[in-house]
Amino acid sequence: MKKLILLSALFIFACSSDESSDTNNDDNNNNNTFICDGVPYDSIVYGTQEWTVENACHTTYRDGTSIPEVTDNTEWESLTAGAWCYYDNDPTKPRLYNCYALMGIHDTDPNTPNKEFAPEGWHVPSDAEWTTLEEHLIANGYNDDGSTTGNKIAKAMASTTGWYSSPSAPSPSPGGDQSTNNSSGFNAFPEGKREFNGSFSFEGYDAFFWSSTESNADFYNADNAWARLLNNEHPTLFSLNTSDGNKRNGFSVRFVRD
Repeated sequence: MKKLILLSALFIFACSSDESSDTNNDDNNNNNTFICDGVPYDSIVYGTQEWTVENACHTTYRDGTSIPEVTDNTEWESLTAGAWCYYDNDPTKPRLYNCYALMGIHDTDPNTPNKEFAPEGWHVPSDAEWTTLEEHLIANGYNDDGSTTGNKIAKAMASTTGWYSSPSAPSPSPGGDQSTNNSSGFNAFPEGKREFNGSFSFEGYDAFFWSSTESNADFYNADNAWARLLNNEHPTLFSLNTSDGNKRNGFSVRFVRD
C-alpha cells in the first residue's frame, strides 16, 4: 500500500550531483526530505524504515564544521579523519566519503568529541539496518525472479542508467536490461569508489555504500567497517568487510530516519 510521507526541508547543503530520481516502486510513495544544491532529496518507506534514495553530497557536519576535500592520493591514504572527494577529482561527478567522515571524526585528537554527519532526524544506517532493508525487499517480492528466498535484489535496487553492459552481464543483473532496473525505487548508481591508496576505480561497474558499523577487532581488521556493494554482473546485494571495507576508502552514503 502506498503511503505518502510529508517531509519538511531540514538542511540546505551545497553539492553537485548527476543522479536523477528514476523511482517506479510500488512499495511506498516518496517525498522531499532535505535540499542539496536546490534540488530536494527523496525518501521512501520500506516496511518500518525510511531511507533516502539519493546519495549524501554535503560538505559540512551537522553543526556547520567543514569536511575537507582531499584530492592528493598520498594525503588520502594517510587520513585518520573525515574527508570527501569527487570521483576522479572531477566536480561534475558525485561525492564520495571516507568512513571517518560519517563517523564524525573531524581531527586527530582522540579526546575531541565526534560530530554528527547526518542531518537532524537522520543517521547513517548500521549493518543491521542494511540487513533489515534486504530482508524487507526479499520478503516483498523484489528478487529478480519474484521469489521470497535468497538475495537476488540487486536489479531492483539499481538505477536504470549508468551501468556497464558487458556481454557477460546476465539479464537479472544491474548491467543486463537496465530499463527493468529499480523496481524498489532505491536508485543506486554505479559511482565506483576511491581506494584507500587514493586511486579511483569501478565507475559504471559498482555501487558501494557505507554502513556505520565498525568491524569487530576480535575477528576482523579494526581499521575496517561494514559496507554494501552492487555489481553490474551479479544479482546479489553483497556485504563487505575485508579490505574493501577499509575506512580510508571513499564510498557513497545513504541515510535512514531516526
